[in-house]
Amino acid sequence: MPASDFKKKTQSDASAADNSQKEEIRLQVFLAHCGVASRRASEQIILDGRVCVNGAVVTELGTKVRDGDTVTVDGKRVQLENRKCYVLLNKPAGFVCSASDEKGRQVAADLLRDSYKERLYNVGRLDMYSKGMILFTNDGDFAAKLSHPSSQIEKEYIVETSQDVTEETAKLLEKGVRVDNVFYKCVRCEVLKPRKIKIILIEGKNREIRKMLESQNIGTRSLVRVRIGNVNLDDLRPGEHRDLTEKEVKGLLNLCQ
Repeated sequence: MPASDFKKKTQSDASAADNSQKEEIRLQVFLAHCGVASRRASEQIILDGRVCVNGAVVTELGTKVRDGDTVTVDGKRVQLENRKCYVLLNKPAGFVCSASDEKGRQVAADLLRDSYKERLYNVGRLDMYSKGMILFTNDGDFAAKLSHPSSQIEKEYIVETSQDVTEETAKLLEKGVRVDNVFYKCVRCEVLKPRKIKIILIEGKNREIRKMLESQNIGTRSLVRVRIGNVNLDDLRPGEHRDLTEKEVKGLLNLCQ
């Protein structure tokens, strides 16, 4: 074989090897891109032994898959989805934010099933009794960036309380309170009426607002999330949803940087 031909073949083989390696993707990333769940949630699904690759149960997070592999979750095959979806839902009270619920409660994602064939999962959460904005997607990278603690994306809530909230209490919540050895702090708390406040958070710990108010002997009658970053709930009614605009998606990602 001439030296020039050998060099071309060597370069071709190296390129093919590189492409083969590039086709490999970590299993949890593959599941996220299939719309199964976020990367973090997909890791737990793998650890729980719910995933099979080419017929074998896989529980190692470092496992990689490539084109042609058969991947199933709970016995159902999953595949990469071509269309990326970014959806805003106005969650009514009484719905839980999870893929399914062992207690038989209503799941927020069910409100989207008639409109989307893609498997969508929620980015972040609202507790069962809270209402308002929740984002859904099948884009694992998007979900990972928004969910990362470093994203520092503002989330705005309108809260109706069972007792009056004074300006002093509002300032205290901005300074921070400790409940059961956990520190809670809001970015801003504005008193709109004696029993209606606006709170802005950048963390989102479990039942954070309710616990802060309870620490001051204030009950929560209604809690509605009305803004996430650059995206507002506006006039979307409970149970309704809409696609995020390209500008909104880019704006959220820019806020994560």
